[in-house]
Amino acid sequence: MVRRTPLGTIGTGRRGIGVVGWALRGAAAGAAGTTALNAVTYLDMVVRGRGTSSTPEQTVEKLAEAAHVPIPGDEVTRSNRVQGLGPLTGLVAGVGVGVAVGLVRAAGFRSRPLVGTLLTTAGVLVAANGPMTVLGVTDPRTWSATDWASDVVPHLAYGAVVKTTMGAFDRP
Repeated sequence: MVRRTPLGTIGTGRRGIGVVGWALRGAAAGAAGTTALNAVTYLDMVVRGRGTSSTPEQTVEKLAEAAHVPIPGDEVTRSNRVQGLGPLTGLVAGVGVGVAVGLVRAAGFRSRPLVGTLLTTAGVLVAANGPMTVLGVTDPRTWSATDWASDVVPHLAYGAVVKTTMGAFDRP
């Protein structure tokens, strides 16, 4: 049975793909979306000549402190580890949101393209910025319009790529 809602459809037309299959497809879509997000971010850095953000590394530092888990190494080695862990948190968030999207698909929900893109974008914005906000690394209430654009545009690219990729899995 298929039920239409204002946001999309809910039904059982999963083409025999199980929950794990949809989760894996979501992970692949999340990885593709993360690549798009990174490409748009790096392009912005090139166009505007801006540097990288230190918020991922600051978040790793705060998370390690809050969890009472030391990051080992002398000053240089430890710094290098933190620099590597920062971007990995973004990959985990991107692939994780993709898995969540896949699980929603496994439940039978299909959204319209714009709705799916916006919902996915909102999800990845929360996954990426939520921990940084909670830990006090950043405060979106203080961001300028340029700051918001620098954050939202790459995340919209992520949402569009994830939605498009997941939609491709629905095609016969």
